[in-house]
Amino acid sequence: MFSVITCIRDDHDWRLVLAAAVVCLIGAMAAMLPLSRAQECDAGRRKLWIGASAFAFGTGVWATHFIAMLAYDGGMPISYQLGLTALSFVLSVVASWAAILVASQGRGRFSRIQGGVLMALGIASMHLTGMQAIETQAEILYDPYITVTAVLAGALLSSTAFHAFFQLKGLRRLLTSSIAFVLAICALHFISMASITLVPDPGKEVPATVLDTSLLAAIVVVAATALILIAIAVVFVESHMTDLRGLANASQEGLLILRDGRIIDTNERFQGLSGWKLADLSGKAPSMVLTAVQGQNGETLLNTRNGREIAVEVNTSRIVYRGHNCDVLAVRDLTERRQAEEMIEHLAHHDVLTDLPNRSMFDKRIRQALQMAKGKNSEVALFYIDLDRFKTVNDIFGHAEGDRILCKVAAILRRVADERDTIARLGGDEFAIIQSAGQQPAAAQKLAAAILDEFAAEMDMARDPTAVGVSLGIALYPTDGSNADEICNSADIALYRVKHDGRGKACFFNAEMDKATRARRQIESELRHAVTRNQIHVSYQPVLDAQSGEISGYEALMRWNRPGHGLSEPDIFIPIAEESGSIVQLGEWVLQQACKEAARWPDPLRIAVNVSPVQFMLPNLCERIEAILKETGLAPGRLEIEITEAALIRDRDRVMATLQRLRSLGVHIVMDDFGTGFSSLSNLRTFPFDKIKVDRSFTGMLDHDAAARSIVRAIIGLGHSLGMPVVTEGVETETQRQIVVEEGCAQVQGFLLGRPDVEPSTKLAARESRLSSTA
Repeated sequence: MFSVITCIRDDHDWRLVLAAAVVCLIGAMAAMLPLSRAQECDAGRRKLWIGASAFAFGTGVWATHFIAMLAYDGGMPISYQLGLTALSFVLSVVASWAAILVASQGRGRFSRIQGGVLMALGIASMHLTGMQAIETQAEILYDPYITVTAVLAGALLSSTAFHAFFQLKGLRRLLTSSIAFVLAICALHFISMASITLVPDPGKEVPATVLDTSLLAAIVVVAATALILIAIAVVFVESHMTDLRGLANASQEGLLILRDGRIIDTNERFQGLSGWKLADLSGKAPSMVLTAVQGQNGETLLNTRNGREIAVEVNTSRIVYRGHNCDVLAVRDLTERRQAEEMIEHLAHHDVLTDLPNRSMFDKRIRQALQMAKGKNSEVALFYIDLDRFKTVNDIFGHAEGDRILCKVAAILRRVADERDTIARLGGDEFAIIQSAGQQPAAAQKLAAAILDEFAAEMDMARDPTAVGVSLGIALYPTDGSNADEICNSADIALYRVKHDGRGKACFFNAEMDKATRARRQIESELRHAVTRNQIHVSYQPVLDAQSGEISGYEALMRWNRPGHGLSEPDIFIPIAEESGSIVQLGEWVLQQACKEAARWPDPLRIAVNVSPVQFMLPNLCERIEAILKETGLAPGRLEIEITEAALIRDRDRVMATLQRLRSLGVHIVMDDFGTGFSSLSNLRTFPFDKIKVDRSFTGMLDHDAAARSIVRAIIGLGHSLGMPVVTEGVETETQRQIVVEEGCAQVQGFLLGRPDVEPSTKLAARESRLSSTA
C-alpha cells in the first residue's frame, strides 16, 4: 500500500494523475448512461446500447491509462509503439463489451462477479499491452505478486460496481457504480505501476516509428474527450428520439406524416393496422390507402395490404417535422366502435336470453308485414304463443332451469318456422310468430300442427318433469283485423280462449269468441272497482239445527248489483274474479263485513265465510284474518272458514299449514261442497275439519234420485264416524228436509228454511225482544 502511494507521489505528475481520474470518471458515467438505457429496451435495442456502453467505457479506460502514463516519470525518455498502442485500445473496448454483456445477461450475484472478473482481466490486458508499447532504453520488470494483487483489487471493485448498478436506482445507481469503476481502474493501474521496475539498458535501440509523449498526449486528450462527449451526446439524443418515437408508437391512433402530399413516415400502430410497411408507403400519396382526400376530417375506409377495408376516422393537423411543415393524419380504427354500436342496436331490439326479436322489434315487423300484405293484397297470420306449466317449472326448479326451457322453446320455434317468418319473445313465457308467406289459413294450420307435434316430441311431461306445453292463439290479416293493434288483440283473444278451454292446442280467432271474451273482460274490469263503487253487498243465509229448527248461525254470501245487469249470480262472476285476482280484494272485504255484522248480534251465533283457493295462496292470510278479528271484536270461535277441495289441490302442504295456524287461533274450519273433489277421504284423514257440508247438487236430486240419497247417507255416516257434524245445503223442499233429518244430518240450510237477509241483526234483535217480553 505504501509502495503504491510512494509511486504516485514520487514517480507521477499529480496534475496529470488528477486529469486521468477526471477522464476516468467521465468515461465511467458515459458508460453507465447507455447501460441504464439498455435495461429499459427490448432485446434488439439492448445489444446496441450495451455496445455503446462498452465503447464509452473502453475509451475511458484506455484514456485513463495513457494519461496516467504521461504523468509517469521513469527517469528516462519514453515513447510508444503505434501498433501496440492501437491494440490496447481495441482490447479495452472488446473486454469492456464482454464484461458488460456477461453481467447484464445473467441473473444474481454470480453473473455480477463474472462480469467484474472479466472487466479486471480486460483492464489488465489493456494495461499490460500498453506497457508493452513503451519504447525506452530500459528493461521493464514486473513483480508478479503485486500484479496479481492489482488484478484481484480490480476484480473486486468491478464486481462491486456491477452489483451497485443492478441493485440501485436513479442517480444513486449512476454515481455509486461510476465511482466504483473509477476506483477499480485506478487501483489496477497504479498498483500495477508500483510493481514495475525500469532497468536501464543503454544498448537497447528505440524504433524510429514511435509516438513521442507530446504527440501521444495530444492524441489521447483530444480523442478521449471527443469520444466521451460523442458517447454522452448520443445517449441524450437517442434517448430523446427514442422517447418521441416510443410515444408515437404507444398512440392508439395510426399516424401518417405527409410532406408535399407524400407519405414520409408512419408509426407502428398504422403499420399494424394497415399491414403496409414504411418502405411500401414512403413517397406515395395517402389515397393509396385512404379514400379520404387530404385535408379532410371524418370517417372513411382504410385499404389494408390483404385487401380488406376497415372503417376509420381521420383527423388532420399540421406540425413542423424534420424542419419542414408537414401534415399529420391521425387514423383511428372504428371497428370496435362499429361493433359496439351494432351490438347496442341488436340488444335494443332483441331478447338477451333467446336472441329473438323483442317486443320493440315485433311491433316494427308486424307493421311492416301488414303494410307489405296490403300492397300485395295478401294475408298474414299472427301466432300468440303461451307456455303451459312454465310458472310451476320456474318456481320448483329455479330460474336457471326456466331460462334453459325458454332457450329450448326458442330453438323449437326456429326449427319449425320458415326463414321468412319473424319469431319474437314478447316477455316472460310469451312468444309470437309473424307468418307473412303462404296461403292462409292453410299455412297457419300447417305451422300450428308442426309446433304442437314438435312440442309433443321434445317436451314429454311423462319423462321430463321440467317439460312444458304450448297454447296457440292465431289471427289472420285482414280477416280478423285491419291494423296491427286489431290483429294483435284478435290473436290475444284466441289465446285467451285456448287457455280457458283446456290449453295444449291451437285456436283461430272468430267473431263469437271476440264477443264472449269482451264480455268476460268487461266483467273483470268492473269487478276491480265494484267495492269502491258500493256495488257489492253481503247477504246472510241462516243455518238451522236439523232437530230443533233453531238458528245456529249464518253463512255470508257475496252479491253483486251490477249496473245495467241487475243482480249477478255468484256462479258467473266468482270464477272470473278468481282468475283475474280481484277475488283477493273482494274476499277480504266480505270477511271484514261479515265479522263486523256478527259482532253486533245479541246471540253468539257463528258466521261462516267462504275463502277462495286463490286467497289461500297468500302468505299473510292468517295474519289478515287475525287482524280482522281484532279490529271487529269478533271472538275467533264464532268464525267458520269454509274451503273447497280445490284449495287443497294447488299446494296441499301450504294450505294444510295455513289451516293448522287458523285452528290454533280458535277459528273453525269447514269442508264445503264435500263429495265433488278428487281426494275427499284423504283430506279428511289428513286434517280434522270441524264440519262437513253436503254440496247442493246432491240435495237437489234427493226427491227423485236414489243414488243421490245414497251418497248423502254415506257422507252423513262418514261424518258421524269421524265425529264431524254434517250440514246439508240447498234444502228447498219439505221432502228434502225430512230425508236429511231422517239420515241424521246435524244442520240444514236452504231457501225452504230461510232466504239470505242483508241485516239479520235486526231480526235477531227483534226475536230477542219478543223472548224477553214473553218471559
